[in-house]
Amino acid sequence: MSTAENFDEQLPQQVPKGEDEISSTGEAEILEIKSTDTKEEMEVHHHSHTHGKKNWKAYFWEFFMLFLAVFCGFLAEYQLEHVVEHNREKEYIHSLVADLETDEQSLEQHTLHVQSVVSMMDSMITFLNDPSLIAANSGQLYYLARMAPRLKTLPINSRTFDQLKNSGNFRLIKNMDVSNKIMAYYEKLPLIRQIESIYNNEFDEYKKIAAKIFDPVIFKKMESGKQDINRTNDNPPLRTTDHELLKELSLFSIYMNGSRRGIVDAENDLKISGKELIKYLKEAYHINE
Repeated sequence: MSTAENFDEQLPQQVPKGEDEISSTGEAEILEIKSTDTKEEMEVHHHSHTHGKKNWKAYFWEFFMLFLAVFCGFLAEYQLEHVVEHNREKEYIHSLVADLETDEQSLEQHTLHVQSVVSMMDSMITFLNDPSLIAANSGQLYYLARMAPRLKTLPINSRTFDQLKNSGNFRLIKNMDVSNKIMAYYEKLPLIRQIESIYNNEFDEYKKIAAKIFDPVIFKKMESGKQDINRTNDNPPLRTTDHELLKELSLFSIYMNGSRRGIVDAENDLKISGKELIKYLKEAYHINE
């Protein structure tokens, strides 16, 4: 073996860069480039979703739009409530007008009733003040003693007014003039009730005296099955013709007639007020007949 060959064997074997090494290096570079592109792409995508810091104008407009939405909702609710209350007001007024028209008829009938019994009581007072007329007209006196003192209570339909007052719904009537006129009408009623109470007290005294003058057996015979009083065909005697008792009964009869004339005056005033109120309400709320 030659020296040159030995020298070659001792040298380290140099492996030349082959195709495999080149291929491996190229793939690494390509992966590195792709990785860099991916990062850049992710950064670009991330930045596209990043918003800048809001300024005071943006916050102001958000607040303003929210406030506007709430305010518009409040206005809509208020308008709806206003419409509902206005409709309820009209319903109450229609019902009140119906009550007033019923009252008008009741007042007319009751006034005629009171005037009728007042006239009967005047005739009775005439007999009591002149004892010479009693013997020939005692049957008539018995009849008048039962019928003349009668007084029906005035029926007033205050159903709608009581509902308005007790439920607090008078607030639905926005027109103060309307409210005042309604109140003025119903404020006249207590006077009539007061006079009726006075009359009832006078009637109690009347009955105490009448019990001493008239025979209850005759009064009982005059009654019919329908709670009416029939005239007697004869002239039955009184229990007594004591002048002082007759005068006392006449006095309370005069008191009672005075009270009933006061009722008639108060009813006429109420009647006029009711007609004016009906006319006013129909015009104010456009209520047709």
